[in-house]
Amino acid sequence: MDLLSIKDPTFLKGLSNEQLEELAQEVRNFLIEKLSATGGHIGPNLGVVELTIALHKSFDSPTDKLLWDVGHQSYVHKILTGRADQFDSLRQYKGLCGFPKMIESPHDVWETGHSSTSLSAAMGMAIARDLKKEKSHVVPVIGDGALTGGMALEALNHIGHEQKNMIVILNDNEMSIAPNVGALHNVLGRLRTAGKYQWVKDELEAFLKKIPAVGGKIASTAERLKDSLKYLFVSGMFFEELGFTYLGPIDGHNYDELFENINYAKKIEGPVLLHVITKKGKGYEPAEKDTVGTWHGTGPYKMETGDFLKPVITAPAWSKLVSETVRELAREDERIVAITPAMPVGSKLEGFASEFPERMYDVGIAEQHAATVAAGLATQNMKPFLAIYSTFLQRAYDQLVHDIARQNLNVFIGVDRAGLVGADGETHQGVFDIAFLRHLPNMVVMMPKDENEGQHMVNTAVKYDDGPIVMRFPRGNGLGVPMDESLKTIPIGTWEVLKEGRDAAILTFGTTIPMAMESAMLLEKQGYSVKVVNARFIKPLDEAMLVELLGVNMPILTIEEAVLQGGFGSAVLEFAHDHGFHHAKIDRMGIPDHFIEHGSVNELLKEIGMTTENVVERINLLAEKKQKRA
Repeated sequence: MDLLSIKDPTFLKGLSNEQLEELAQEVRNFLIEKLSATGGHIGPNLGVVELTIALHKSFDSPTDKLLWDVGHQSYVHKILTGRADQFDSLRQYKGLCGFPKMIESPHDVWETGHSSTSLSAAMGMAIARDLKKEKSHVVPVIGDGALTGGMALEALNHIGHEQKNMIVILNDNEMSIAPNVGALHNVLGRLRTAGKYQWVKDELEAFLKKIPAVGGKIASTAERLKDSLKYLFVSGMFFEELGFTYLGPIDGHNYDELFENINYAKKIEGPVLLHVITKKGKGYEPAEKDTVGTWHGTGPYKMETGDFLKPVITAPAWSKLVSETVRELAREDERIVAITPAMPVGSKLEGFASEFPERMYDVGIAEQHAATVAAGLATQNMKPFLAIYSTFLQRAYDQLVHDIARQNLNVFIGVDRAGLVGADGETHQGVFDIAFLRHLPNMVVMMPKDENEGQHMVNTAVKYDDGPIVMRFPRGNGLGVPMDESLKTIPIGTWEVLKEGRDAAILTFGTTIPMAMESAMLLEKQGYSVKVVNARFIKPLDEAMLVELLGVNMPILTIEEAVLQGGFGSAVLEFAHDHGFHHAKIDRMGIPDHFIEHGSVNELLKEIGMTTENVVERINLLAEKKQKRA
């Protein structure tokens, strides 16, 4: 079949299982080839090929609502809904999004990028369907990793209570980005080996109904017998106790089993959970053999061998620099404990975990829990290091406010992937953390200019004893600067002048410092003398330096790879206002008030007007033109 000719999933209705098998192989070959050039979430998608085909054959999308939790496993769904011809642009600037996107297709009914949201959204859709007296199926697909998220458990509880008609597909591949952890994962492990339960239960019920009623005693005994059988066949019956009809586990790569159980689920009143076992990376040997999450999401690779096509980079990865510095300090300080919400690989904590297994806790996809666990540790004079991506820290906002900042606890939060992250797009851009951290009392927020300053900031954070402290750092690698042999602490709230100047000042930090330095050099050629300041502490500000700059009425341009509203530039404006510098010339560059889609970081910066040329233009508008020196 020509996958590029697919317009919608209706063609599946007339295909036999043998033809579907051929289609599945074609889809796998297509994905392996296309993603070898673009990169992407290869492992999750190879694992759901048959499941996705079966769902689209069994249901009528978009009348029936198919929701993909997290959404990185929606590539097969995109192929079957007419987007195969866009895969050359997957995750590229202005190209096909790597997650469900409503503006791409009416079949994308729910946009995802963070886990554990599909069940709550599905409940909302089911309520709306019933209120409008419509007839349709609501089918969220959620992974076993996402099911550990607290929001998913809250939704299961509500769905089971309300008894809305819904078919929840539990895609159980025993892994999310990293191997899953937790008691619920162990429950699923027991279910995988328990065998089918619902069919036997139904046969028993049919048999019992044939027994002539001879009083309540036998009826009561029969009910107890059914319950006993339930617990005999499936350990715990977690989902049934929540109010779901549990079907499974079934082979997610076997069409006969898939169609038999999906059709059966359609006939059941109330919520059904269909437990489907799949193999992540199925059909591509390098991905199938992955046990640590390497093939969850990748860059380009050699299709024939599975070797990754990585540029030669000598500078350390930011995540590894931070985690290894924490590891070094943990050798001297036994109070240091590392916590991650299901990101030990992404946060490069494998080394810490191998050396200090008793001080390393992966709590699963549970960001709120992770933050409050860190807070609890801090109350006992421990030194918790919470390693978390900026985009996922958003999910723990109340815990930051209520549990950490309010109690002024010594939690060190390493905010990874701060700033634009590129191909993962708007659900993953780490551009909001400054705005939601800066206004919290007791909070220190900092970002280093390079990896050498980064290691000193880690040391500063671990040695800090006056409350919570945040170190932001970007995705990718450092600059390759020389590294000091011994660690030092940086005085809290102090900035660093990188270049002196008289006519204007650029205040910035982190990834935008090279842009500021290059702009200042270009402006020198135009006759401007521009000071460049490494404003490494976003909170607290270096008030002494600000008073000095504002006191001589020096025009100031702030630059941040973060949202402008409530950000670093806003803090400088507030300071000028609060200290009586009402005539100060202050301009701000940063992320505008809309979500930034996917593309390379440089392409995105150019799109939003954050380039060297833009900086030069803004300084020209801020400062009066100076004559070039002879």
